[in-house]
Amino acid sequence: MTTRQSDYLPGLLRNLPGPDEAAGDAVARRQARLTKPPGSLGMLEEAVGWLARWQRREMPRLDQVDVVIFAGNHGVTAQGVSPYPAEVTAQMVGNFQAGGAAINQIATAVGATLSVVPLMLDRPTADFTEAPAMTPEEFRSAVAAGFDAVVPGTDLLCLGEMGIGNTTAAAAMAAALFGGAGSDWAGRGTGLDAAGVAHKAAVVDRALALHAKALDDPWEVARCLGGRETAAILGAVLAARRHSVPVLLDGFVCSAAAAAAAKLLPGGLDHTMVGHCSAESGHRRLLRELGRPGLLDLDMRLGEASGATLAVSILRAAVAIHAGMATFAEAGVADGS
Repeated sequence: MTTRQSDYLPGLLRNLPGPDEAAGDAVARRQARLTKPPGSLGMLEEAVGWLARWQRREMPRLDQVDVVIFAGNHGVTAQGVSPYPAEVTAQMVGNFQAGGAAINQIATAVGATLSVVPLMLDRPTADFTEAPAMTPEEFRSAVAAGFDAVVPGTDLLCLGEMGIGNTTAAAAMAAALFGGAGSDWAGRGTGLDAAGVAHKAAVVDRALALHAKALDDPWEVARCLGGRETAAILGAVLAARRHSVPVLLDGFVCSAAAAAAAKLLPGGLDHTMVGHCSAESGHRRLLRELGRPGLLDLDMRLGEASGATLAVSILRAAVAIHAGMATFAEAGVADGS
């Protein structure tokens, strides 16, 4: 990797492929012949077309579904923004690796392969109310870790995170990218009460004021206000675009991490869908800003790719319907024309 951020980061945006519209058109033609009223399966039809365009094949498949969780620690936890101590991040990584977390059970249930990428858990980022969260070198390294975690040829990638304090980082990044104050974006996170949420919002406002000169550059927003795991998610989103791998994003933190791509590149998140709308208060607003609905809305706010991976079951059903449903001609059913 080059040592100059000005060279390395813009290079990730160059010559990124667009969708295969011919594959999407083929899906639409088949959908029009299936034994159902046009459009009656709603987002399931849209999802199959999306998979086809980004997998670049007329009949999409979900043989290889990868779930990647990035984990990082945040210096801003020193400000008391979470009821949990920072060491819980490493403890939960161990739980993932031992198979004991919710995401392990969900991944098994939907036939996905789970991997966890811890990022320097013994070295939290700087407290972003006092300094940029990462140096340029640290940021490049985290982005590269995410980029390298994506396997070309994967049929679908689900992204998630673990990091005590990272809903504070997500609120700060969302405010920096889309406007508003800390109170517009800060939520309960891992269980704050009303006073805790107000304190968290004030911490976000202090960070926004400190880094005001950097807020017109999405790369700098991600570096100054994010974490290693959010930078890695951004890197993975860009790598997936490079390799034409469709992506399911998880909740508020994951969506905020990926949002920089939408600001850096027109259509930068077109190869992504959002697995669910989180109960974390800022997520619904963020999805409106991104113009991307969540496939599920189950009042979840766990993180760790749980909502994204749960939505794989919806996509598997959509692909099965598309591939296996009879056409009007095959079933001998009048098509109403």
